[in-house]
Amino acid sequence: MNEELQSQFDEFEKTGIIRRKLLPWWIKTFCWIFMILAVCGLFTLIGSAFSNNVQLSLYGFETNTAYSVIGIFLIAVMTLKGYAGYSLWFEKANAISIAKIDAIIGVVICVASMFVIPFTSGDGHIQLRLELLLLIPYYIKINKIEYEWDNLEKI
Repeated sequence: MNEELQSQFDEFEKTGIIRRKLLPWWIKTFCWIFMILAVCGLFTLIGSAFSNNVQLSLYGFETNTAYSVIGIFLIAVMTLKGYAGYSLWFEKANAISIAKIDAIIGVVICVASMFVIPFTSGDGHIQLRLELLLLIPYYIKINKIEYEWDNLEKI
């Protein structure tokens, strides 16, 4: 009887495995930056109702109005990045998948802004987006820790 009670209490005494320890310091920092960015992006939607001049810029795309195609697109990307940061920081099960999607979408948007914007704006100058220097290592690191992240609960 006593052993049975002890085995039931052992489950509560186990220390939880912290997935956050798998993340390097720079990803932890960007998790917080992007969570704050997402909140600011969502407040921009509210603030745009009261102000005509709101400046949004991300990955080379810029707009002065939140209620435009580019504005809504940028706020959606900010929200996705914030959700990816939230998922990683709070150790959600689907965080790695969301982070990979975030990284891939970020790379696609950066490449599009490098090659599409110069030809649509008429100046023809291709700009190298420095965000790629962080997005590619981010994807590689997330891909590297995926197996350990997904299998920590089973250990």
